[in-house]
Amino acid sequence: MKKLFTTIVALIWAPLLFADEDIGVFETILESKQSFSATSQALERAINGSDLVLQATHDVRVPGNKHKARLFVLTSPAYVEAATKESPRTASALILRVAVFTSGDQHATFVNMANPVPHAMIYFAESRNYDALVAAAGDAAEAIRGLVRDIPGRIVSVQAEPMRSENHYNKYKGDGPARMMAKFRTWDKSQLLLLEDSAGNFDAVVDRVIANLKNDEIADASEAAGWEVISNIRLRDDVVHIGLTNPFIEDRMIGINSRFRKEGKSELSPYPGVDHVAALPTELLIVREGNDTVVLHYGQMWRMQLYFWDSGYRAFTANMGVPGDIVDSIEEAVLE
Repeated sequence: MKKLFTTIVALIWAPLLFADEDIGVFETILESKQSFSATSQALERAINGSDLVLQATHDVRVPGNKHKARLFVLTSPAYVEAATKESPRTASALILRVAVFTSGDQHATFVNMANPVPHAMIYFAESRNYDALVAAAGDAAEAIRGLVRDIPGRIVSVQAEPMRSENHYNKYKGDGPARMMAKFRTWDKSQLLLLEDSAGNFDAVVDRVIANLKNDEIADASEAAGWEVISNIRLRDDVVHIGLTNPFIEDRMIGINSRFRKEGKSELSPYPGVDHVAALPTELLIVREGNDTVVLHYGQMWRMQLYFWDSGYRAFTANMGVPGDIVDSIEEAVLE
């Protein structure tokens, strides 16, 4: 497990604790004493007994099946309610993601999450209710931590790379010299328009997009073709969040964070980047605003930098064509 610049904190956690510190976009919450299967089953039972809602599970395809990884997509009704007055375009902040994966020579099992707090700091940066929404994200994070407290193992709260300050997340448009690769775009400027229709056709657009995606033939990891819909979440009457994946994006996202990474990498554990799978799924938003229905997705270089900047600049230059391949493939699938 990569632990450069990590912070171990108490289980009772509040966003203000990190006011002057870097916050990880991922957070490790459990080093399990149980097997991957037993840990995954225990986590699912805990979710079903909690106030969180399990929207989807997905077994991530690790190259060569060298590690195991399972993604859980969740929502928090309380967090969704807290953001009810926010723009539907901020819906990505409300999707909670937890991963169970194996890592290390002994293939020990770990649980981590995509930390809701930095996501709130990005998507709600301009909101009048920013403080309350970051606090609500902190509550959602605490609810996720609570899921693993009865699973045998070592409970931790380890902020993991990539790490950034609150101010950096508030204005996030990429990192270092690679900002130009994301065209210096913030999250809203990185939402790309796929298609538009009338507001009255909102439900029909949702049905059409889902049908097109499900009819798409999925290729193997060598080609960015075909997409699986692993989650379809109607957060409000004016926004549906669709989570997508395929073998290509899973292979590249694990590979980009493993190729130049040394810590935690060995012959028996060749893909330490498996600890970044909570970056999945990639996203479509179907939004009704004013007289229009719009279908949006994200510039993939923006997403890659958000979740994989710790892979190093060389990894990005070695994968320059990947974001464009993903964007083109999503557009082709949705617009067929």
